[in-house]
Amino acid sequence: MSAPSHDEYFLSPRAVRRAFDRASATFDDFAGVHAELRARLLERLDVVRIQPEVVVDLGAATGHGTRALQDRYRSAHVVALDLSTRMLERAKRQQRFFKRFTRVAADAHRLSLKSSSVDLLFSNLMLQWCADPDGAFGEFARVLKPGGLVTFTTLGPDSLRELRSAWGDDAVHVHRFIDMHDLGDALLRAGFAEPVMDTERLTITYKNADSLLRELKGSGSTNRAAGRSRGLRSRHPEFASTNTVIPMTLEVVYGHAWASMPRNRSTRDGIFKVPVGSIGKTKR
Repeated sequence: MSAPSHDEYFLSPRAVRRAFDRASATFDDFAGVHAELRARLLERLDVVRIQPEVVVDLGAATGHGTRALQDRYRSAHVVALDLSTRMLERAKRQQRFFKRFTRVAADAHRLSLKSSSVDLLFSNLMLQWCADPDGAFGEFARVLKPGGLVTFTTLGPDSLRELRSAWGDDAVHVHRFIDMHDLGDALLRAGFAEPVMDTERLTITYKNADSLLRELKGSGSTNRAAGRSRGLRSRHPEFASTNTVIPMTLEVVYGHAWASMPRNRSTRDGIFKVPVGSIGKTKR
């Protein structure tokens, strides 16, 4: 996937993979936000009536979510899928001797999975690294079985707004994050049925710029946009100070949607028949 010449926010999968390869050894030490949102996304599965045979942790990183999914769905075949092979090497540490999960290196835009083979796609903080959400959702729809579920977290446009506005210029200091309504529209275009989207805002406070920079680098969450500016602290005095408290906003987007049933199960007026037992309720 090559970068469009006009899109300074383009995210090259190769650049993203390299960033997370480099961060694989330190990721768990700086992934507090990732762990918290993973727990919240797992909690949302409590109200979903699904007994999956095949579960994919999409953007599995070091495998903590994969292990949690394996504990939840003990009879399922669970797959850890990530763009970074080094992250997947680290994920081996989450394997149990008597119950192992499969590890697969793949790009979300080109999933190396069979069509209609997956019951549940679980993705925590991966979508914001996708250059083409429509392409990714198209792949999700392809690999999910009819009536299968995708559930995810990602970041919305208010995320890191303090960092974005610190310089007061038009340079690309922060990624472009997609609005939840646009993500919902993309799910519909991919053929998903009635996606459910909602958001919450979190404020993470860092004691100084150094602690913020260490977390961004240590978790692999550095700016990979094609038109990015280099040198964070050299660009604004606020980030050169070792004493300034740094608050950061995260707009967390939650989404889930069901893969549409085949048309031969629809009624004459075009309304799809979905088994009542497969429909869960959301808490929010």
